[in-house]
Amino acid sequence: MIDFSVKNLLIIALLAVPFAAGAQITNFGKEREKLDVDSIVKDFDSRPYFGIYKDNYFVVGTELNQKPSKFNSDVKFQISFRQRLTKSILPLHSHLFLSYSQKAMWNIFEESLPFHDLNFNPGIGVQKLIIHKGKLIGNATILLEHESNGRDGEASRSWNKVSFSGAVVIDPRLVVHAKTWIPIIDGQQNKDILKFSGIFQAGAQFISTNKRWVADVTFVKRKGWNLNFNTIVNVGFRVSKKDNQFIMLHFYDGYGENLLDYNKYHCRLRVGLLIRPTFFSDF
Repeated sequence: MIDFSVKNLLIIALLAVPFAAGAQITNFGKEREKLDVDSIVKDFDSRPYFGIYKDNYFVVGTELNQKPSKFNSDVKFQISFRQRLTKSILPLHSHLFLSYSQKAMWNIFEESLPFHDLNFNPGIGVQKLIIHKGKLIGNATILLEHESNGRDGEASRSWNKVSFSGAVVIDPRLVVHAKTWIPIIDGQQNKDILKFSGIFQAGAQFISTNKRWVADVTFVKRKGWNLNFNTIVNVGFRVSKKDNQFIMLHFYDGYGENLLDYNKYHCRLRVGLLIRPTFFSDF
């Protein structure tokens, strides 16, 4: 006859087998997930360090709420790129990078084709890839950035901010993004810039199944408790399936389109060329 204490030990051992197997499966799942993350990070680190940051575009158009003239029609263009400074060796597989964006409002219909305003936006930040179930689905970024128009006197505009942003691919056709910032306003001529250029933004990007069409909508919340937003809408058609160039329709409604006129309302529609990153843009 088996001793009662021995019998109990046998029963406990039999009952423990499924739990032990489950623990092994769980550990295997965790190891597999770690391998997937490491593989994606390694692939990312092997890519070129220099590339497009925000959308790059060159568009021409006019005000929608006024009769078009050479004084309210212009060209708007943006150049934006980033340089990764490290591999993903910082905590949480994050990396350090530099960014630079420059936006221009160009009065090409006026005599001598003067630039109305140039906005310079350098930054340095830390970015972490968002990886879920073995797929790269987005990123999260902390960025210290400066923005100014490089002018002096009454036309001078500048501010700094620590921004927190993120973008996530919900499915292959939908990306959602958001950004908020802590402002450090040093420009004497734009102390009230948050009332016009906003305190946070959010939006979504839609991509057609065949990847020929892309559209994004961004709402920038201006300071205050009322529902006051600047609205930016872009619609692009890919010229060729093999490249990242699009014919673009660009709509801006609200304040803060450029620093010089940050407190002036504009409703403008423009058309032109868009060049964007292969994955998705930062906003």
